[in-house]
Amino acid sequence: MMTIAASDGLKLFIPQVYDIVWSLIILVIVALFFYKFFMPKFNAIFDERAAKIEGNIAKAEQAKKDADAAKQKYESQLSNARVEASKIRDDARAEASHIIADARSRAESDAAQITANAQRSIESQHQQAMVSLKGEVGALATALAGKILGAKLEDEKVQSSMIDQLIDGMGSDKK
Repeated sequence: MMTIAASDGLKLFIPQVYDIVWSLIILVIVALFFYKFFMPKFNAIFDERAAKIEGNIAKAEQAKKDADAAKQKYESQLSNARVEASKIRDDARAEASHIIADARSRAESDAAQITANAQRSIESQHQQAMVSLKGEVGALATALAGKILGAKLEDEKVQSSMIDQLIDGMGSDKK
């Protein structure tokens, strides 16, 4: 009995041939309906999305090319800027050394001029001191000579001559 019951239970799950045929006919009708009405819309949507994706890919590639070009231009400008900055630094250093050399030259020139002026001033003061000293020595010599001779030397020519002789005698003693 088990075998009969088992075979009857199995038949419950297997459909009849007419059910299979009508199911296939309905399936074909639904597939044709789906293929005729829904597939073109799906294909259009898929094609549109594919076109958008391809367009975006093309845009991305173009943007990448533009970015690479901009990067190359930027790197070129940066390189040029570095070269120019280096040149400006070198020019500034050269100009600074030139300015320093000019300042040194002016300072040396000014120092030489100040030294020359000081030397002239010293010579002038020396000459004034000599003239003043000559006058004082002359007056002292005249007074001393007057006391030694016991008389006053009143003649100016005699005084001048005596002073000159005395000074000349002092100048030759120094040498």
